[in-house]
Amino acid sequence: MESSSGSNHRDLAEESERSVAAVQDQPEPPTDHRATGGGDDDPLERSSEVLAKGLSSMLSSVIKDFDFRARETLGSQDQLSSAIDRLTQELDQLLEDAPLPFIMQHAAKISSVRKRVSSLNLLLKSIQGRIDNIDRLMSIGTTHEKTTTEGSG
Repeated sequence: MESSSGSNHRDLAEESERSVAAVQDQPEPPTDHRATGGGDDDPLERSSEVLAKGLSSMLSSVIKDFDFRARETLGSQDQLSSAIDRLTQELDQLLEDAPLPFIMQHAAKISSVRKRVSSLNLLLKSIQGRIDNIDRLMSIGTTHEKTTTEGSG
């Protein structure tokens, strides 16, 4: 069950990468102000374009960095999950071999830690899903802005 959720997050990370690539691959709107009815002397329009390109570039690099870190986090979560499963199996074996009160007490502590780690893992996955939704909405908004700009030009 853990591996299927890990693959779901890998799918989400890959989808996020495709969204960033799609936004980057889109051609930039024409900068010929004469074709859009504005003149070469419209500093507001030029500054808006420069600002838009700057924001796009900055967001693109931030999203790439986020995607890289998200992939690393998913890998770490998978490793942690497999380590916890392995330790749980070893603990079960220890409990079968020597059910002493001392071991039982430590087993309860380890079980409590496992539950907390699993809870944090679910929280991280929820946050990852929300960020992916924001990324998707940003991609849709960028595509919508591009089509609106092309339609008015």
